[in-house]
Amino acid sequence: MMTRIWESALTEIDKIVIEKGGYGQSRGLGKKPILIIIDAQHNYIGADAPIEDQLDEWPSGGGDVAWKGIRKIEQLKVLADAQEIPVLYTRNVQKKTIQFDSFSTKAKRDQTKYLDGNPASDIVECLKPTDRDIVVDKSYASAFFGTPFISYLVKLQVDTLIIVGGSTSGCVRATAVDAVTHNFNVAIVEDAVFDRIELSHKAALLDLWMKYCDVVPSTDIESYMRSVVKESEEVK
Repeated sequence: MMTRIWESALTEIDKIVIEKGGYGQSRGLGKKPILIIIDAQHNYIGADAPIEDQLDEWPSGGGDVAWKGIRKIEQLKVLADAQEIPVLYTRNVQKKTIQFDSFSTKAKRDQTKYLDGNPASDIVECLKPTDRDIVVDKSYASAFFGTPFISYLVKLQVDTLIIVGGSTSGCVRATAVDAVTHNFNVAIVEDAVFDRIELSHKAALLDLWMKYCDVVPSTDIESYMRSVVKESEEVK
């Protein structure tokens, strides 16, 4: 069996709780997926360097760990486009200088880089959306809160969200939990999500895997994306 990133953090008692409680079972995925790319913006990706070396310029950037995830997301985006699977981006931006969301209130720093229109809030160039893609702006962790996100999902008739991006413990987790609450199937791509704090990353993935959704490697998701399109073609 594949070693999961959170396993090294588990105690023997934790492992017993998971086994006896029946946690971590696959929820399963549907036949109409959409690729959701969470907040792949300069502010949250930062520079391709060790996180500690780029914090002065990008205080909320993930550094080289984030860029490792971005390169996986690039591959998934190319496949989604080839398979005609819809792609939706979220951008976490502020529309006013007032600190109106919980994250900016908790993080005491200059907020001008996070305003809509500042280049730092743009999606990184290698993942720049095309005219075919949907971009949803949000101001809170979950893509569902205060946005038309769910309306797009309903209109596209999707049943499965493939979620990538960052941060794992923040906007990825919040969006995934809300998606499951709305009865969508959810796959978190383990090697295409990232966080600033390793402990937060591992704990969030463990929690999502145990109780909410499927947490799978990108190789499995690539096979899934190809298979659902093949099944659709065979039905036709």
